[in-house]
Amino acid sequence: MNPAMARNNYNNTCLTPSTLRLITDDRSIKVICSTKIVLDLPYLWLRDNCSCGQCRVTAFQEKEFIVCDVESDIKPRHTELNKDNLTIVWPDNHITNYQLNEIFDLSESRHPEPKNWTERFKPEIFDWSSFLSDEICATNAFRSFLELGAITIINAPKESNSLELIAPRLGPIREVLFDRIHNVSVKTHAYNIAHTLVAAPPHNDFARYSTAPTVQALHMLENQVEGGNSIIVDAWKLIEELKQDRPDYFALLCRFNVPFREFDDENATYACEPIIRCDSRGKISSVRFSNQLVQTVNPKQRNVAEFYLAYHDLYRRITDPINHCKCRLHAGEILLLSAHRVLHGREAFFPNAVRHLQDAYFELDNIINKYFIMTEKIGRYLIKRLRSHPWTTLVGRITI
Repeated sequence: MNPAMARNNYNNTCLTPSTLRLITDDRSIKVICSTKIVLDLPYLWLRDNCSCGQCRVTAFQEKEFIVCDVESDIKPRHTELNKDNLTIVWPDNHITNYQLNEIFDLSESRHPEPKNWTERFKPEIFDWSSFLSDEICATNAFRSFLELGAITIINAPKESNSLELIAPRLGPIREVLFDRIHNVSVKTHAYNIAHTLVAAPPHNDFARYSTAPTVQALHMLENQVEGGNSIIVDAWKLIEELKQDRPDYFALLCRFNVPFREFDDENATYACEPIIRCDSRGKISSVRFSNQLVQTVNPKQRNVAEFYLAYHDLYRRITDPINHCKCRLHAGEILLLSAHRVLHGREAFFPNAVRHLQDAYFELDNIINKYFIMTEKIGRYLIKRLRSHPWTTLVGRITI
């Protein structure tokens, strides 16, 4: 939800300035609505986040104030709530002001929250030229990508290394070992099963990197073979289901270190990490899964037997066809994946023609940055247009 929507919700609930009052104690200011505490603001937090020109470099909104320059038990000399404005006077007469709606906005995400795939999920389709040239199209594409972890871009060039052309929109290519842009074909330098005819079960690339790339672009240059359909899997959805069914398995997969390795004549990459990572809120932030790269687990490691039961359960869910989204990637199409969420694989194919795919890696942080900047820019533009032309052709084009 964007800040304007958050403020609107704030103004349409009981949390209006006229219904709020303050209570102070030894550690914080509490904002009360009726009998409910809606904000509990520690004094150090209030002093540390002062946004005045003395505490921040105004031009950049970077903090200049250092929290340890005041005592840890600091308390205000005076507090006042006037409509939506909270004013605090500190013992040294420094004045701090907050807008309560801006504090409530801190609970809102800067980007769309992930959504689970539906039963018949297919990645939303976007045109290459529009994605690169039209910011509203790109914003809608990023929204779909951030929510669902996968989109398809069609009508892309069929020439080698065309993924370089998408970097201005996605952010710079993430350099990794082996190649900058990887060629996946039976006729190229082979260092894993992707360069063979056999099926590749659902996985994510670079499980053998401690900090693996977060976005992968799979660009089909030519695909005339029989078979070789692409498979993608919403691993986060399946892990959430595992968590509901077997919380003990989920907890073990979050802490049990698994070794992964990939190598060729010039490189040897290795990481030993859990299959599942969660953020500070307990929400899944990444999955690391690759049958072809997993190495022998040390049998002396604690809970090996229990780990294998959990691993078996998760693998059964990942390989169940009912959880697969299958498609044929045609020449000039790009499958863009959130690589820490969506696993990809490929059916076996027959070498009766040419199949040449290239892939490159990008970073989710850069896409989130692009999305945020574009939504802010488009929001300002829409406000300007609607003020002068209440009914415009832009209505319905944007779904942010």
